[in-house]
Amino acid sequence: MNFARDVVEAAPPGQRALVALGRDGDRREWSMGELAAFARTVASHLDERGVRRGDVVLTLLGNQPEWVLSLLACFRQGYVALPCTEQLRAADLRQRLDVARPRAVVADERNAAVLAEAGWDGPTIWAPWGDWPQREAPPPAALAPDDPCLITFTSGTSGAAKAVLHGQRYLTGQRLQAEHWVAARAGELAWCSAAPGWSKSARNAFIAPWLLGAAALLHDARFDPHERLELLERERVNVLCMAPTEYRLIATRAQARAGASLRVLLAAGEALDPAVLAAWHDATGIWIRDGYGQTETGALTAMPPGEPARPGSMGRALPGIALDVVDGELVLDPRTDPTFFLRYLGEQPPAGRWHTGDRVHADADGFLYFEGRTDDVIVSAGYRIGPAEVESVLAAHPAVAEAAVVAAPDADRGSVVRAVVVLRADHAPSELLARELQEHVKAATAPYKYPRIVDFVDELPRTATGKLRRGALR
Repeated sequence: MNFARDVVEAAPPGQRALVALGRDGDRREWSMGELAAFARTVASHLDERGVRRGDVVLTLLGNQPEWVLSLLACFRQGYVALPCTEQLRAADLRQRLDVARPRAVVADERNAAVLAEAGWDGPTIWAPWGDWPQREAPPPAALAPDDPCLITFTSGTSGAAKAVLHGQRYLTGQRLQAEHWVAARAGELAWCSAAPGWSKSARNAFIAPWLLGAAALLHDARFDPHERLELLERERVNVLCMAPTEYRLIATRAQARAGASLRVLLAAGEALDPAVLAAWHDATGIWIRDGYGQTETGALTAMPPGEPARPGSMGRALPGIALDVVDGELVLDPRTDPTFFLRYLGEQPPAGRWHTGDRVHADADGFLYFEGRTDDVIVSAGYRIGPAEVESVLAAHPAVAEAAVVAAPDADRGSVVRAVVVLRADHAPSELLARELQEHVKAATAPYKYPRIVDFVDELPRTATGKLRRGALR
């Protein structure tokens, strides 16, 4: 097997593969044939710098063609790609360099200072590189499903990030979630806004669309809610996959609207609150379909195409994926997961069933609802309280832009619920508003779940990939 050879090089050379939008307003379309040829050129440059099959290549690039081409070159030659987000600071990069020990780095020139501060002085290819003269690479590697392919670091929401090693099967295994969640059609344009370094970007920025014959959109720029909406219409995007935070910010700071081409809305990473779901459905007539997976597992659940979204649900298990809820925790049979990881770097392969560490509950139809990490569940006076439900209720209040819920120690109850709230621009913190939010939660859910502590902040702490850092809040 070889993804680059079997998918990209085997596709009609003229088929549209990529639409790349640069920070300077530059726009370029790439065909499959152009990508295949240029990926061979990049592979030749890496080979020239001593990279061999099984070696790690770290990339420090934005959502730009050089990132896609570098990963394609790695997939073709059997190099192990380690995509990193540009938001990493020197200490984060140093950890990745120490753990993965890359043979070479491909980086944008704008990241030269942080790369040097992290201690890297090895072989480097600097982007942007323009139109290199085409060069032929060594033949594509004949790869086995368990040969190493990709390293993605966990988001580090509750501790140090861990290096997750995926095999070649991870690439072709994306067809399951591509068909039953992404649901792009041949000839369409799909946009997954996740930055390189997040596991969702590794599978949905271009791999899943290409497996279905669709093209991928890349936008190398900071998130702006008004620009995001303008680009959706201008580029006639059919499938949009964003982080819940991005959907939330557009709903609160701009006016979501239906474009003539928009057909699919997807989200994953955190629970979507009902108010955001409703706002987007009212504006577009499309339900945002949630999904769930981990860096280690790939996608596991999805709200199926063609069914109305169920507020708060991350959908059902993808076809063939065996999931159980054991004492409130979601547990996977790895033998049923085509994208399950090989191991953490430096550790033995995992054995037995995979305990996700995520607490969920299921309804009568098998739809799953995320409650929180097992270590995030708040035990207060004997009651077990999942933060996701309280956060959802708080987010529905007209004064609240974002909210996070964690435990705070209490001498009498063991722990109490503490809400950390970001207000909308037209509201100001006050004791009166804090009491109003407490009463709002009491009225909407069980009284014992209300936040006894309400703190107001300007922004919530998040990882480089946008996930909430509950450990920092605690």
